[in-house]
Amino acid sequence: MHTLYDSETYSVTHMLANAMPTQTPAGASQDVAAQVQAPPSLARHGFEIVDKRAGKEVYLDGSWAELFQQHIVAWQQNTPTQEEVEDTLEQYAELAQNPVVVH
Repeated sequence: MHTLYDSETYSVTHMLANAMPTQTPAGASQDVAAQVQAPPSLARHGFEIVDKRAGKEVYLDGSWAELFQQHIVAWQQNTPTQEEVEDTLEQYAELAQNPVVVH
């Protein structure tokens, strides 16, 4: 999980759902070690966008995550203003249905 953006209005986190552990637990059997080191059959990742004003969040995965990733790549090539970033995030935040819940 990596925080990509954080302002007074929005927070964007890149979620690595199938992140691989860096090492096998000490004392693990060979079966467990093989499972821990096996690559995931379907690599999934996504982005969580939190609209702090509305107290809602949206999780983008699949084609939505790919589209958002294209925005990130474009931002890396042509540094946007904060207003441009927040305008884009506002469009995605319109999809937000889930209230932010702190555990």
